[in-house]
Formats: sequence, C-alpha cells, structure tokens
Amino acid sequence: MPRRARPYKIKVSPDAKFNNVTVARFTNKVMKKGKKSTAENIIYSAMDIMEKQENKPAVGMLEQAIRNATPLLEVKPRRVGGATYQVPVEIRADRALSLSMRWLIRAARERVGKSMTEKLAAELIDASKGQGAAIRRREETHKMAEANRAFAHFKW
Repeated sequence: MPRRARPYKIKVSPDAKFNNVTVARFTNKVMKKGKKSTAENIIYSAMDIMEKQENKPAVGMLEQAIRNATPLLEVKPRRVGGATYQVPVEIRADRALSLSMRWLIRAARERVGKSMTEKLAAELIDASKGQGAAIRRREETHKMAEANRAFAHFKW
C-alpha cells in the first residue's frame, strides 16, 4: 500500500446486454488472460441456460446467488505476544462481494460437467437456492468465525 497516495476504486461500467454493473464485475472475475469476449459468451450462455431451466429472470437469479454466497464474517490472524489468534472480523461490502464471486466461479470450475457455461449455470442455480459448494464455503467461514468468537476482543 502506498505511503502517500490513497488507493482508489476502479469504477466498472455496466455490461452491454443487461446494463448491470454486477454482471460486468462477474464477467471481469470469470475472464482469464484478458479474453473478455470469451468470458461474456460464457456468462451470457449460462444466464440463458438459467432462464430456460428456472423460468425466472437470469439477472435476478445471479444477484440472489451472489447474495446467498456473500459472507458476513471472516477470521484474520492476529499476533498477540507469542501466540497467533484467529480473530473474527466483519467483512467490508466490496470484499464480501469479491469473495462471493470468487467462490462461485471456483466452485463452478471444480464441478464435473461438459462446458464452463453449463457448470456455471448449475452452480448459480444451486447458489440461488441456497445450496452448492460456494454456499458451503460461506458456511464454513461463518462456523470458523463463530468458533473463534472468544478472541473477538483482539479485534483492534
């Protein structure tokens, strides 16, 4: 982190098809090696699959999946004396959103399936229903924070 200049947030412009900032950020997270058109094709195809399977608007399902996968607490290591404690802390909104998107994409990539579009669609449908690997990851994070609640007083 720089000593003088403050880090600034990069403003993401909405995507072309849905005119939605969340979809644009999700596209940027899916993108590998700067291939944005490939990432857009993956996401738009996955959203089409989601609409066909669930008969609901895809943007709403994507936002619901992200909301369900978003963690509220995480643990951070704090060194006090000679011991390192896992201290539960609340997560900033932008970090929580980034974590949920990252977990959804990682869970989709680890799924067994035919193509990335089908895997991503299946993971997003599961997450919007409150199931799936990304939701399990959030629950594990919350359990760890709950288990270490005794060290919350080290949260300075």
